[in-house]
Amino acid sequence: MSKRPNIILILNDDMGYSDIGCYGGEVETPTLDRLAAGGLRFSQFYNTARCSPSRASLLTGLHPHQTGIGILTYDSGPEGYAGNLNQQCVTIAEVLKGGGYRTYMSGKWHVSSNLLEPTDSWPLQRGFDAFYGTIIGAGSFYDPNTLTRGNSNAEHEARADGFFYTDAISDQAVRFIRDHHAEHPDKPFFEYVAYTAPHWPLHAHDEDIAKYKGRFDAGWDTLREERLERLVKAGVLADHWKLTPRDPSQPAWTEAEHKGWLLRCMEVYAAQIDRMDQGIGRIVQQLQDNGQLDDTLIIFLADNGACAEDIPEGVTIDELVEKLMIARKHTRSGEPVHFGNDTKRMPGPENTYQSYGTAWANLSNTPFRLYKHWIHEGGISTPLIFHWPAGITAQGAIRHSPGYLPDVMATLLDVTGIPYPAQYQGRAVLPLEGHSLQSAFERDVADRPPMFWEHEGNAAVRVGRWKLVRKHPGPWELYDMVADRTELNDLAPRQAERVREMQAQYDVWAERCGVKPREQIVALMRSQGVTRAFWEDE
Repeated sequence: MSKRPNIILILNDDMGYSDIGCYGGEVETPTLDRLAAGGLRFSQFYNTARCSPSRASLLTGLHPHQTGIGILTYDSGPEGYAGNLNQQCVTIAEVLKGGGYRTYMSGKWHVSSNLLEPTDSWPLQRGFDAFYGTIIGAGSFYDPNTLTRGNSNAEHEARADGFFYTDAISDQAVRFIRDHHAEHPDKPFFEYVAYTAPHWPLHAHDEDIAKYKGRFDAGWDTLREERLERLVKAGVLADHWKLTPRDPSQPAWTEAEHKGWLLRCMEVYAAQIDRMDQGIGRIVQQLQDNGQLDDTLIIFLADNGACAEDIPEGVTIDELVEKLMIARKHTRSGEPVHFGNDTKRMPGPENTYQSYGTAWANLSNTPFRLYKHWIHEGGISTPLIFHWPAGITAQGAIRHSPGYLPDVMATLLDVTGIPYPAQYQGRAVLPLEGHSLQSAFERDVADRPPMFWEHEGNAAVRVGRWKLVRKHPGPWELYDMVADRTELNDLAPRQAERVREMQAQYDVWAERCGVKPREQIVALMRSQGVTRAFWEDE
């Protein structure tokens, strides 16, 4: 193909595997469903279990530790954990820009430790021609901290009537596309759209929340069963994979207290995703208006599994607001913001700061277990949609080819024919770690190199059908992903030799990529006085 496609890479934040309509969920996502129906859905694509590491890996085609972001964007010590996108990696934007693309970003950055002043790890310094969004990883949807345009603070823009961050991300993405079409009609573009929805806090518009009144009344137990049934019927999951038990820390829905408040939490969460889909609809409409939809590769995925954590416990409001910069003490009109999951206060408005909890996250990750942070399937499984009419002839097909975040860079370079550099601006960069998925555009491809993960001591290696996984500080577990993708039958006690072989592969990878023992990182964070909530194992 002689013409290079436009590329739009859409990433959302803290959404479970089965939340959107085309992956079995109850949330109304007509735009994403339409893209899936006109393109491909991948059933076995994986992220890296946490916000910053996933973004670093997605943007660079490397493993997070190689980029300097082994955990989050707070300095946790040694090389690989500095919390800052380093100089031994190169971003998709940098590589595509060198191949003639214009590059734009709208949304959450979260791969820089300096939140207030431009550094060499900010978007414009890492290959983007234009940027609008937040440098930090979470915050109020009505008044986000670190809102930035280019290299300049733009928090005043949130004072405009009707400002809502999800809408602002979408609207800016549309403007970038429209302006590019007018000013650079002969150049392809790459646009990275990084939503913060549906990451807490639970903020949404009343009209969006109202759409979901009654939709979740059956409760998490029944809804988990219904989601799995839809996923199997659609061919996304195999019919012999069993639903994992309800999280043992959570009650049966019939025994749950405060049902009105619990339902409202899930209704707001659904509304957050709904609002994002509306914005993606405007992006798609702008491409149609420009006559560019057929020649644009659109990719959609999530940065980790659903989040079971509450607003960080053991962290003061002053720390949330002043140090971590992920909240505001007051609304724009001066009302105090109420922090925490108070069942007497319904989430949604600007003066609340709440999360939807473990039981709903368990629903979001149906049929898998565990969540964001962990490398079991619930922590790393994501929807993945590819839509590109000019380059993908299959419509509505499902691909079971396994893949993970480093593969995105490799796929985009394969599609565009732009080579990955050995050096960038005079500095050496690490070799690409990913494996192109372009062959899966036509058919399922089972063979691929092993895949590796590590986050906060939680770790895994997948080789073919076998997955060796560990929930820190527990022992290694072994699962057959063909027979038992929901990880219910640990084969490690019966296959000790396979465990040893795969653990040896993992150890070689971990040494090569700079993974440090969890205990070493925890000791360092403790000595530095890092807030306990950010290093204490859960």
